[in-house]
Formats: sequence, structure tokens, C-alpha cells
Amino acid sequence: MRKLKNSELDRLSVEDFKEKVKTPLIIVLDNIRSLNNIGSVFRTSDAFLIEKIYLCGITAIPPHKDIHKTALGSTETVAWEYVENTLELVENLKKDNIKIVSIEQAENATMLNDFKPQQKTKYALVFGNEVKGVAQNIVSNSDVVLEIPQFGTKHSLNISVSCGVVVWDLFSKLTANSK
Repeated sequence: MRKLKNSELDRLSVEDFKEKVKTPLIIVLDNIRSLNNIGSVFRTSDAFLIEKIYLCGITAIPPHKDIHKTALGSTETVAWEYVENTLELVENLKKDNIKIVSIEQAENATMLNDFKPQQKTKYALVFGNEVKGVAQNIVSNSDVVLEIPQFGTKHSLNISVSCGVVVWDLFSKLTANSK
């Protein structure tokens, strides 16, 4: 077995990426402190053709060297927008029939492995602050709260890791169901 060279990876150009049909997922970053986490979310979003990222509250916006360090150019491919008020954004997305899914540990949360996304439905995945999580007013206004099952002594994951786990899971389920 041989590692592939970058030139063998059949990567999309920026123009081709922008023209490609996107996965019906939107990411909402609710008051994320770490610029490295923001950059990592951009990279994950590029990898799975995420439709858009909303950067809310204190979440920093590109261009910034610390975002760029982990985003590696994906801020140029993935559509993004800054919206100061996360709750107003959530309310507007709901008016557009987008299902709001908070990624949080909450009463009556659905475990990620049990969640079955519906075809022809667009989801906005809300990821919260590294310390406080998703704000309660956003959790209260969510259509679904998903929890990532965890079995060790720590009951939290880094936001960029959580994003990767959830996006991969939903991408897999959506693409498997579409065949």
C-alpha cells in the first residue's frame, strides 16, 4: 500500500466547489472563542460540502491568521456569514423551514446514533461555546437536540471534534438514504 500524493487526490477547484451541489446542512457557531476551532469547522465543512456557516456572537470572522492556520483556505470555498444575534438567526432559519438541531447534552436529547435525518429536509446544526455550550434560549428553540454518546470520564468533546463527528454521521446517513 502506498500513500497518495496530493496531485492524485482529485480535489475540486474553488470554482468547482462553489458550483457543486451542497449537503443540506448549515452550521451555526454560537459564541465560539477559539479561532483554531473556527478554522477546523471550516475545513470539515469544506470536506463534506456544507452549504453555509453562520458565525454568531463573539465568534471571530475571517480573515484572521489563527483561523487560516487550521482552515487552510476553506474560508474561500465555504459560504459564510456573520450574524450577531444567534436567536434571531435561528428564528429566521425556522421561517425558511430549516430544522434547528442543537448539539448539546440536554433533557430528552436524541442520541446521535439514533437520529434519522429526513430526506429533502435542510438542517442547521448549532455548536456552542467551548465552556457554556449552546445557549439555553437556542436549545429551547431547537427542533431537535442531539447528544454525542460518550463513555469515558469526560463528558465533553472539543467543538471542532464534535462538529466532525456530527457532520460525518449526518452526511453518511443522508448519502446512504439517497441511494
